[in-house]
Amino acid sequence: MELSSPQSDALSTHPAHLSPGYKSTILRSPTRPLLLVPEQMKNLRMPVFGESCLGPFDNDLTKNARRNGEPIGERIKIAGQVLDASGRPLPNVLVEIWQANAAGRYIHKAEIHDAPLDPNFLGAGRLLTDAEGRYSFYTIKPGAYPWGNHYNAWRPNHIHFSVIGHHLDQRLVTQMYFPGDPLFAYDPIFQSVPRHARELLIARFSMDWTEPEFALAYEFNIVLNGRNQTPFES
Repeated sequence: MELSSPQSDALSTHPAHLSPGYKSTILRSPTRPLLLVPEQMKNLRMPVFGESCLGPFDNDLTKNARRNGEPIGERIKIAGQVLDASGRPLPNVLVEIWQANAAGRYIHKAEIHDAPLDPNFLGAGRLLTDAEGRYSFYTIKPGAYPWGNHYNAWRPNHIHFSVIGHHLDQRLVTQMYFPGDPLFAYDPIFQSVPRHARELLIARFSMDWTEPEFALAYEFNIVLNGRNQTPFES
């Protein structure tokens, strides 16, 4: 019988390094056994960020790149808490997001999708969690897009998250999905996550946080470490 440990619990939610259906992993997955990080290194402090590193609209992607009007698409609010393995809120954690626009296109030189760019939408934002570990972004719901992994391959609507916590083992890069997306069953990246952990990547629609005549709201809590750790994106 295998014994459970905090480390094995955390690893149980993450996708395999090699997932042949997700072609990029064939070249980038490790070819040698992984090295465990020494326990003392996990307590190394990560960079400390202050409010001075933030702009006034860094958490509002509907405003931080406006040139001549509103960005196009469905305005939404994404909010939640960043928690440690014991469920304690983590204040002053840097949370960054990036995403495609409503047409499913990123602002990136390697972008292959010929959908239109939105001159009023950059698709990137950041903030620091408050004293209760809470965060909140306003943004536009991203569109699905083709990605060339296989015939008729489309990515589900998603938003990328980067989280830098207080210690080395509180670093996370992941993707947040929207409930009920019909592309889940066809997406090798989503399918590479262990079945029992996939729900940890799907935001919950929140009528309580929805703002009348302004934006629908979704709750996405992020857990750093432990058996309910939010999975890495790949």
